[in-house]
Parts: sequence; structure tokens; C-alpha cells
Amino acid sequence: MSSPFLETLSGELATLRPRMEAVSWSIHARPELKFAEFHAQQVLTGWLVESGFTVTSGAGGLDTAFVALHQGPEPGPYVAVLAEYDALPGVGHGCGHNLIAAGGAAAAIAVVRALPTHPGTVAVIGTPGEEMGGAGKVKLAEAGVFAGVDAAVMFHPGDRWLTGRPGLAAAHLRVAFTGVSAHASVSPWQGRSALAAAQLFLNAVDAMRQFVPPTARLHGIVSDGGQAPNVVPARAAVDLYVRDRTAASAEALVERVRAAAAGAALATGTEAEVSETGPLYAERRNNAVLAERFGEAVRALGADIGPYDPDSPAGSSDIGNLSQLMPVIHPYVQITDAGTPAHSDAMREAAATPLAHDRTQVAATGLAEVVTELLTEPAVLAAAQAEFEEAVM
Repeated sequence: MSSPFLETLSGELATLRPRMEAVSWSIHARPELKFAEFHAQQVLTGWLVESGFTVTSGAGGLDTAFVALHQGPEPGPYVAVLAEYDALPGVGHGCGHNLIAAGGAAAAIAVVRALPTHPGTVAVIGTPGEEMGGAGKVKLAEAGVFAGVDAAVMFHPGDRWLTGRPGLAAAHLRVAFTGVSAHASVSPWQGRSALAAAQLFLNAVDAMRQFVPPTARLHGIVSDGGQAPNVVPARAAVDLYVRDRTAASAEALVERVRAAAAGAALATGTEAEVSETGPLYAERRNNAVLAERFGEAVRALGADIGPYDPDSPAGSSDIGNLSQLMPVIHPYVQITDAGTPAHSDAMREAAATPLAHDRTQVAATGLAEVVTELLTEPAVLAAAQAEFEEAVM
């Protein structure tokens, strides 16, 4: 194996496997949406308290967040393992956050079992509300929860093994139209349809797609289309995500979206208001030093993991905002067949399989190895921080 710690950590994860699976299945069976993840928080913090961590729930003013700390007897780095545990509307854990949470907790517990007198601090930080623009990590950072953290690590389930992939910047918008209600048959001319404005706006967004960078993504839903067919809708709304490779380019596209909304309102005699439903998700910086350490560890355990893929199709996550503040890794772990889409029923089913838990055990071992190296090898943290500093200059 690739380090003096890996065999020990692998053995600890094998011992922890039954509890890790039980925690994962429990979270998977009770999917909870952003900032309502009370069951997941309870299951995770209970396990961490039993394992010797000191837990603070409601961290950063978020009811379902938590910080679990294990302090070593000597000063040293402060390394955080991140846990996500929110689900998606309709598809439950179609993003596999049950695995992220259970695997992340298992990784941290394995570290403190293998190195009970480790220097510094091992933390598990529960970060609710990653989906649907909740920006839990952004809110926790603003509240000072990540103050003093030297590096943060997590993994994400997917359809392939990768040490990293891009994460797009994303603006989360609501475009609300206000018109005038009227009887849709008796006197429609007295009305001004907010739904017609929303339809025209979506057509304008469709027309924009040919003329935005290939890296951009514009997609949304009609979140309010009126209440009754025989009433001209006085209110309608579109929830829209605007994504691109950088925050600057995403924000430039937002201005074009605002102009399209104003044009649709002008054409239909309505008014438009564009607001943010959540903070901007920044683009992701993957720390290559730590990502390769993770890659080496899981390769030693038999994983055929590929390198960072800059051209891989990408989503967005509030981990991008943290990556602007400290060295971060967010590798991908294959739990199902290549080509299986994320945020799907198929991915939800995959996230509860024995294969998914086999791969999560490997990924947790890889995270535990990275955390251990950060705690015990000053050169690793120094190299990761040097890469981070160079990226932000």
C-alpha cells in the first residue's frame, strides 16, 4: 500500500462498514429537503458522539448543520471532512448524499481510531442545503464556521471515478411577472397576463442559447403559472439557473437574462422583477496536491480512478465557494454504470446498493488517508496551501 497509514485505515473502515451502511440506508430511506434534514443530522451526530467527537448542532445559525470535533493533545492542522445529506424533490437521494454523509463520517472516525493522539483537529462539518441553491456552506462560512480550517475534503458519488472535475458558477434566480387579472372569457382584454410574459421570457431564453458560450447552461421551470384557467393570471414566476465556468461570466449572462425579462414585460404590458433565490455558487478550484493523494490511496485499494477532467460535463455546488477560501477536494466515486445520469431515479436506486457501499468504503479510506497525511506530514499541507495561494493570486 502507498503509505504507512493506509493499511490501518483500510482495516478501520472495514470494521466501521456495518455502521456506515446502516447510517447511509437510514438517511436514504428518509429523504429530507434543504434545511429540513433533522433525521440525517440526528443519525450522524449520534454516531459521532459515540465515537468520541464533541458535537455542536445548529452551527452557524442553521438548525440542521453541525460541527463535530476531535481535538488531539498537541497543536496541529485543522482538517474538516464535509458531510452533505439533503435530498432532491421528487427523486429523493438521486444525488447520493446519503453516501457522502455516511462515508465522510466514517472517514473521520477511522482517522481518530487509527490515530487517537493525532495532532491538531479532525472535524466533520455537516453542511445542509447544498441542493436547490440552499448554499449551506456559503452561509456557514459567512457565520465563521470555517474560520481556522486549513483544508476540507469530501467525495461525491457518480458514474465514474475521477480525482476531480470542474464545477460551474451558478446564479439562482426567480423572474416574477405581475399583470392584471380579468375573466379569461368575458373580458380578457381588460387583463394583462403574467403567464404570457413568462412564456415569452422562456422563449427569449431559448433564443439566447445559440449565442452564449458552449460552457454556459440556462435552465428553469415555471414555478407559478396562475391559479385557474378562467382567470387571466396576474402573477407568474420562472425559477432559473444561470451557469458558466466562472462567476464573472455567469454574472454577465444574468444581465442578459434581466434584459430578456424586461423585454417580455414590455411586450405583454406587465412588470418584471428579477431576484436571487440563493447566493451565487462560485466555480470550483480542485486542489491537485490533495486530489492526487486521494487518487493514489484509492488506486492502491483497486479503484481505477481517472485524473482531473477539465472537459467533463459539470454541475454546480457550494463547495466552489469554499474552494475560494481554502484547499478543497471533491473527487468522484463510481457507484453505478457509466452514463447513468445524476439527479435521477436510477442514481437514487444505485445509491442504496451493496456496490455503492463497497465504493463508499474505498472512498472513505481515501479521504481518511488524505486527512491523516495533512495532520502528520507538514509538507503535504504546505504544498496544498502553496497551490491554493498561487491559484488565488
